[in-house]
Amino acid sequence: MKFNAALTLCLAVFLQIAAAKTEAQEMPLDGSLEFQAYPTGIIPSLRIEKGFGTRHVLLLRAGYNVVRHGDAGKHDDERGGGPGFTFGYKRYFSGRFRGGFAGVKNDFWFNEIRWKNNTGLPNEYAGTSRISVVQPTAEAGFLFEFGHDWILAPALAFGFEINVKTKGEPTGEGAIFLAGIQLGKRFYTARR
Repeated sequence: MKFNAALTLCLAVFLQIAAAKTEAQEMPLDGSLEFQAYPTGIIPSLRIEKGFGTRHVLLLRAGYNVVRHGDAGKHDDERGGGPGFTFGYKRYFSGRFRGGFAGVKNDFWFNEIRWKNNTGLPNEYAGTSRISVVQPTAEAGFLFEFGHDWILAPALAFGFEINVKTKGEPTGEGAIFLAGIQLGKRFYTARR
């Protein structure tokens, strides 16, 4: 219940910020493909970012988390994955929505993890767990513009993978470090 109230509050604040009047005549709307990798998985996704003010951005992302914990989880081998989504905020260090940026985001993943213990032994056993994951991270990167409104943005992120709901045996969670890159197109929308 507390989780739902916090999520509702965060979304209300983001919508309020996005609706605020801005000084700029045109605001960027970026659509991109993103690829993130971390030591035990990869995340391909689609990402949409909407600028407001002179250097603020709200972002939404939908993707798939491919998990390969191997023996870094709570079992001898953990593999699987699932769909998820992200919302977040970032701020550019200079105006005009380019160059260096930093922000925060929160991922929600709905993973199905297949695990094994005592792999290759006569007493090997296996199972499947369904895990709902919350993954808050801080992110920093640099956005390059090239060609006619194309963008390229490498970034690094650090945070925590927290299993909030588990059906089956617990699986790996904890600190996470991600390296990613976005490639996309920038569009402009007029101010209201």
